[in-house]
Amino acid sequence: MQYTGVLTKMRTELEDPIQYYLIFESDFINMNQLLNKKIQIEFVKYQCLGCGKNKKIFRQGYCYDDFYNKPQVGDWVMRPELSTAHLDIEDRDIEFEKKAQLQPHIVYLANSSNVKVGVTRKSQIPTRWIDQGAHEAIEIVEVPNRYLAGITEVALKEKVADKTNWRTMLKNEIVDENLVEFKNKLKDFIPEEVKEYFIENGKETEIHFPVLQYPNKLKSLNLEKTPEFTGVLKGIKGQYLIFEDNTVFNVRNNEGYVVNMKIF
Repeated sequence: MQYTGVLTKMRTELEDPIQYYLIFESDFINMNQLLNKKIQIEFVKYQCLGCGKNKKIFRQGYCYDDFYNKPQVGDWVMRPELSTAHLDIEDRDIEFEKKAQLQPHIVYLANSSNVKVGVTRKSQIPTRWIDQGAHEAIEIVEVPNRYLAGITEVALKEKVADKTNWRTMLKNEIVDENLVEFKNKLKDFIPEEVKEYFIENGKETEIHFPVLQYPNKLKSLNLEKTPEFTGVLKGIKGQYLIFEDNTVFNVRNNEGYVVNMKIF
């Protein structure tokens, strides 16, 4: 069986374990059903998520020109404290930015390789946690716009990490933490204008991933260096496919790449 399409991040459903779906233009694959099956991934060409052209992908699925022009990849996306839509100030496209920034956002703690603080739209809970490979997570505050979430993250990351060690996450070298206690210790460091949005009675969300075998060493698949790869799928965690030979493939990092995928 063979599928062809442009890669975008896998869609997920919060079940036990997480259900993963790879969506192509005219088809989709439930990736959980491919565990223990041999898969071949072949790089065909680029297809920018912005212009749709066969132009080398620069970052986040976009070619160089679109990365520096499209509102979907403005600086405020990675650095929410730079959001300005609440001030009616445009970055690249004020209508897009108002729609994206002026909606409820969550500042959260997630434990993937260590406890880290992060920001996402409320509508992206728990998707964001799943994408990061977190086995447990909890909400800290719910605020009405992205800017308030951003300044909260900036304040809290002086006390807790804001990065995930992806190697530790994929090896499953993890330690459970009491995130309720962790959250309560951070309460005093939340900016004054955000304190009223603190979530007092939050509970941890536990997440289980479909992994049959964790890698003990990691080899990251780069489609430009290795345009064709074949391996037996042993697990899925975060946005990574984990193969029997310890190769891992980050689907999200390869957005905008058109591939042939063959299942044996």
